[in-house]
Amino acid sequence: TEKPILLNNIADAEAFINGAEVAVIGFFQDPQSPEAEQFRLAAGQTPEVPFGLSTSAAVLSHCGASANTVALFRRVDSDRRDLDMNNRDVDAKKLTRFVRINELRLVTEYNPVTAIGVMQSSLQFNLLLITDKMSPKHPERMRKFRTAAELYKGKILFILLDSNLKSNERVLSYFQLKKSQLPALAIFHTPDDERVVLTVDEISIEHIQDFCNHFLQ
Repeated sequence: TEKPILLNNIADAEAFINGAEVAVIGFFQDPQSPEAEQFRLAAGQTPEVPFGLSTSAAVLSHCGASANTVALFRRVDSDRRDLDMNNRDVDAKKLTRFVRINELRLVTEYNPVTAIGVMQSSLQFNLLLITDKMSPKHPERMRKFRTAAELYKGKILFILLDSNLKSNERVLSYFQLKKSQLPALAIFHTPDDERVVLTVDEISIEHIQDFCNHFLQ
């Protein structure tokens, strides 16, 4: 499909926002403005994130947006992040970085870029699956982790942490884990830094539910 998608009315905009885990809309009065051109460039560089563009006054008003604003909507915590494009310094590169930082999903893979968005999330509970992505068991583990994430949408942020990444070694030491103990689940409450770690032989949806419910209680 052509990117960005033109959103000419409120119904289209609502369907667009609700139809994806992460959706980005550029609100522009002039679709040919330099800012809109940078927005199109960023859309082309971010193929897996849907980009929409609206010049409709009704859509702008409905979304509470001002002209030359880019808004990122995310389902995981029903949150929204805005970027003012009136600042001449904002180009496609900065816009792409804005999307990369803020695109939290049902399961967000932790890395130096997404770490910023994770820290800024409105969700106070984070659940980490710390595991080796190269393991043959990884796809099945992820399927179960993702299924469980659907059950806690808006309550707990589910994060995948690849133990192979050198940049993640300090997270392992933070939870006092060795690679030989993996896979592991780690849950923590951001405001008071309370945390519990569970090393597991196998990941199951029931296991994850029990672990989460116990901690939430």
